[in-house]
Amino acid sequence: MKRLLVIDDEPGHRLMVRAVMEDSGWTVEEAGSGEEGLEFLAQDRVNVVLLDMRMPGMDGQETLARIQELHPGLPVVMLTAFGTVGSAVVAMKKGAYDYLTKPADNEELTAVLEKAWDFGRLMEENENLRRRLSDDDPTAPIVGASQAMCRVRDFIRQAGPSEATILIMGESGTGKELIAQALHDASNRAAQPMVKVNCAALPGHLLESELFGYMKGAFTGAVRDKPGRFQLARGGTLFLDEIGELPLELQAKLLRALQERVVEPLGAVRPVAVDVRIIAATNRDLRRAVEAGEFREDLFFRLNVLEVVSPPLRDRLEDLPMLAGRLLERLCRKNKKGIRSVSPEFLDALMRYAWPGNVRELENVLERSLILSRSDTLGPDSLPSQVLTDRQDGMDRTPERGPERGPERGMERGMDRQGRGWGGDAQSSLPRGDIGWQGEGDALGGGYGGGVPGAYPGSLDDAERDALLRALDVHGGHRERTADALGISRRTLQYKLKKFGLIRRGM
Repeated sequence: MKRLLVIDDEPGHRLMVRAVMEDSGWTVEEAGSGEEGLEFLAQDRVNVVLLDMRMPGMDGQETLARIQELHPGLPVVMLTAFGTVGSAVVAMKKGAYDYLTKPADNEELTAVLEKAWDFGRLMEENENLRRRLSDDDPTAPIVGASQAMCRVRDFIRQAGPSEATILIMGESGTGKELIAQALHDASNRAAQPMVKVNCAALPGHLLESELFGYMKGAFTGAVRDKPGRFQLARGGTLFLDEIGELPLELQAKLLRALQERVVEPLGAVRPVAVDVRIIAATNRDLRRAVEAGEFREDLFFRLNVLEVVSPPLRDRLEDLPMLAGRLLERLCRKNKKGIRSVSPEFLDALMRYAWPGNVRELENVLERSLILSRSDTLGPDSLPSQVLTDRQDGMDRTPERGPERGPERGMERGMDRQGRGWGGDAQSSLPRGDIGWQGEGDALGGGYGGGVPGAYPGSLDDAERDALLRALDVHGGHRERTADALGISRRTLQYKLKKFGLIRRGM
């Protein structure tokens, strides 16, 4: 049964839409405001939303953004008056499927909503296919074969299905949100929304209403009830990012929500029961914050039932080549630009840099290089100056000379005793995960501006073969664990083992 939610403050127009669409075999639900529509979507599911642009209180643009947080991929058709078509076009750029002008023609209304339903069904099928191709492994988007990342994957598989509150700790840019998403996808709540709140992004009074909601009349301008993020995440996961920045006065309210499973919206006369799992993340040392009186100890213990650390990039440099390959693949598609190769000097500079901004900084540097490069080969001339001059402690800043470090430090930084990188020889190109390289089908550029065959003929296969051998050795030849550690499917691992003749060696 096709199901439509109409969010419109005009009862007459809602009634007209209901009559037309029910005649076409649809089930129609109604909401008189953005807040009411969000509350409905937090508890129930539809196939398409018809959303009015202009409503008192929460307008169409804000409601659209909140719907996309709750249900990514849910088709939303905007309703607009003739004079505000420009606003609807802006909404389409922000993710709306289409728009209709009021009053909508019956045939056009039916046709657009039927197309939106087809689009939503296709998106759902694509997502289901993506999950099947990744062997339903929620850790598949997490790239890296280092011991640190293997521990993170193991934690996700063990802790994900539980209902325990989890605290993710790590520096900015290390991928804490990616870990949170993987934990949600591994849980029994995966079919319900994961709602995100950045506790550092809003001042205390706004953050309180965002988290817990408010009732009509709670303050000047509160013309309608507004559900908080706890209510919007009903049945799913609430991800509290930068939890260390939560003001002390709100920490007590959060503690009550965790202990009693209720929240009290501003202006409410009674608490509201909530059903969410909490995952929190921070780049602060919360134990020190507790000692300094900046964070409640009882709240810390409530949040820290299970704890996982998202490692900084400098501590897992052996993952950088594979990570860079995955990022370049996506960036090529995003910017509609392909590259043909990556110079050894480019990779060497990446491997020697300390990456204080972690993976986020790496992505920015790669996108900058991709856009500014005048060649189809990425070279060091496209890198920002700090990447070329700022080296890790103990690493020589002069490119002509080899790295000056003892063997122990070299091994910590992903180098062997001969000063070679994890990809084999220091002149090797990027080892890859499950991406298209020469001889493997699709090109890295995704069809934009040419392919991305191996950067250095004769050395790419050696580098990838060495990476596979190392991963197999670490995991005792167990193929399933090796594929998980490399972030590729078991089918892809099987293909690569055959390609490099490793099966014939009894591996």
